[in-house]
Amino acid sequence: MRWILILSCLFYFNGYGQLKDYTISVKGDTLNAKDQNGKKQGKWVIRYEGVRGEPGFEEEGEFKDDRKEGPWRKFTFQGDMFAIENYRWGFKDGSSQYFNINGDLIKEESWRAFNPDKVYDTIEVEDVLHPDHYNNVVIKNEGSSIKHGTWKYYDPNSGFINKTEFWLLGKLQDSNNPLGGPMKKGVSDSSAISTAKPKVKPKEVLEFEKKNAGKKKIKVRDGSTN
Repeated sequence: MRWILILSCLFYFNGYGQLKDYTISVKGDTLNAKDQNGKKQGKWVIRYEGVRGEPGFEEEGEFKDDRKEGPWRKFTFQGDMFAIENYRWGFKDGSSQYFNINGDLIKEESWRAFNPDKVYDTIEVEDVLHPDHYNNVVIKNEGSSIKHGTWKYYDPNSGFINKTEFWLLGKLQDSNNPLGGPMKKGVSDSSAISTAKPKVKPKEVLEFEKKNAGKKKIKVRDGSTN
């Protein structure tokens, strides 16, 4: 029986080559495997002990070439699930959900991961003037993942949403004009370079042109890449 399990593990991980190390669970599952290069592969269960008053927990999910991939679930030591986080390239990507001790949803986050193997990455951003139309935006890869999309905070008693935030490429937007409102004071938008031609000139450019109307023509940069 033991040899059957070992052979099954080798066939399961044939895409990773011969395994250097792994564990067989009581259910016969292959866990915590590393390939010959020492990279984590397949399903893992990781235990974190409590530190400085913070409770410990366990998380389970899959690694691909030493990077978290797909859904990862977090549990208390009592077996209660309190988080489901989605990963791509080892970073949070898409929806992440968090629960209280009773299993009620209390928060839902939205993230966008960037490929760490690229200096720049491209993301689609909805055109605020034309819903359901998207422009490609080139982002310099300076981190792992950024807040992007709708964040929801729930009342655990009623289940209703009591707070909503809208994030665009890591910048908090005006809640009255989601995914297109003005940035919060002090937040720079210099990290994003649009590859699409703007539909209209920015308000600052229009004000500049109005102020200088009738004067000698001054070339104004409107964000166009042309």
